[in-house]
Amino acid sequence: MERKINKELVVSIIIPLVVGLISSLLSIKGMSSFSMLKKPFLAPPGFIFPIVWTILYTLMGYSSYLIYQSNDYHSDCCLKIYLINLFVNFLWSPLFFGLNLRLFSLIWIILLDIVVSFMILCFYKVEKKAALLQIPYLIWCLFATYLNLMYYLLNR
Repeated sequence: MERKINKELVVSIIIPLVVGLISSLLSIKGMSSFSMLKKPFLAPPGFIFPIVWTILYTLMGYSSYLIYQSNDYHSDCCLKIYLINLFVNFLWSPLFFGLNLRLFSLIWIILLDIVVSFMILCFYKVEKKAALLQIPYLIWCLFATYLNLMYYLLNR
């Protein structure tokens, strides 16, 4: 028996992965100077970030697929918030790493925290599973906010 590939699911997962990849490629320029900064107490080793982000982007894509597949009248609004989330998420790395704008990046990531929270609330109205799958993303964003704040304070 031949298995059918769910193209909508694949595209839903690929979109955030590509957004994250392009964002990281735009941030490479500032990575060398970043390694010289004083690190916060809870800063994880660098190899953790691509692993965590790959998982989170995959969960984002799957959640967006669940919302897309729902027949709920809120789904269009939720997907618009999701796209705003991808945009805000996309710009944070180039701002923080590429341009070394740590204070502006802090304000930007707080905006991301707010957008992700709204996205989760919207997703919850449509598909609870989609919302719950975004909780690790929110937790990671809040952790990244702490890291951004501490990098700013330690390296002024």
